Amino acid sequence: MMLPLWARVEPESSSRARQLTVQMMQNPQILAALQERLDGLVGSPSGYMESLPKVVKRRVNALKNLQVKCAHIEAKFYEEVHELERKYAALYQPLFDKRSDIVKAAYEPTEEECEWKADEEEELTVSKQEEMKEKAKVEEEKKDEEKEDPKGVPEFWLTVFKNVDLLSDMVQEHDEPILKQLQDVKVKFSDPGQPMSFSLEFNFEPNEFFTNTLLTKTYKMRSEPDENDPFSFDGPEIMGCTGCTIDWTKGKNITLKTIKKKQKHKGRGTVRTVTKTVPNDSFFNFFTPPDVPESGDMDEDTEAVLAADFEIGHFIRERIVPRAVLYFTGEAIEDDDDDVSTHHSLCNGLIPVLDL
Repeated sequence: MMLPLWARVEPESSSRARQLTVQMMQNPQILAALQERLDGLVGSPSGYMESLPKVVKRRVNALKNLQVKCAHIEAKFYEEVHELERKYAALYQPLFDKRSDIVKAAYEPTEEECEWKADEEEELTVSKQEEMKEKAKVEEEKKDEEKEDPKGVPEFWLTVFKNVDLLSDMVQEHDEPILKQLQDVKVKFSDPGQPMSFSLEFNFEPNEFFTNTLLTKTYKMRSEPDENDPFSFDGPEIMGCTGCTIDWTKGKNITLKTIKKKQKHKGRGTVRTVTKTVPNDSFFNFFTPPDVPESGDMDEDTEAVLAADFEIGHFIRERIVPRAVLYFTGEAIEDDDDDVSTHHSLCNGLIPVLDL
């Protein structure tokens, strides 16, 4: 019987090879060089293919044509998945609406709705529970005397965003007073028969910063293989996005800042102070993404900005909106970390079986 790779006894030379492999994989310079080499190999024909007889090459071409047909079927599969997402979004929405009502204090949950069963390791004896309930009651009464009872769940979405690395990097200190007014974030899918897309809707209560109560961001998607490179198809891809116009109150536009710069006159030698308005880092730049030219040709900076934008939009749609309360409490972040740790463990487990 054949033993699995991890169970085999390794000779000394194999053990040394494994140690060398691990050292190499931990060296960022070697990894970068290896990645560059692999990138250069993508799409290049192998010597083996070139050595095949002509009749065999013809059959391989037939197999590749079958693969193209598979890619088109896969595209149809993802279109149906999108239809299912739309169908179930309608089922989720009443729950998300109730979540929103609780957050913004439009609805006060009942005692039954507030009951939460703790994990087994967190469960306490009945007497201990009663003791803690009594203590909590006293503390609550004390707090009520000191200050007004907070409404809903204050700063819910701001806390969610600050708890997620991908979003917290976008949130600046001057964004926070506005994001405290954010009441809900929704995902809306394109209507049946329309091109595949989804929109993110950010609902704000009236505030002093802008007159909008709704800010939107729409992502256009495509689920079809590229005619020039059908084998690169790996599911729907975001093709572009459009934001919205924010109607800023005069003097409150935090996406712009005023700077003063001293300029020296070349002829006279006099110095004057020039005031300029320049872009400012802000979460709200999210609603003014760069345009994607029809030709698809973009400079590296624009391409990088759009790639990050697409990743953020997809993450909000897939993770943040469906599981917002768990990002608020931090539980979803722990799950994400576990996913990353598992991925690293699997990768590390593969390294020892590489042969040099």
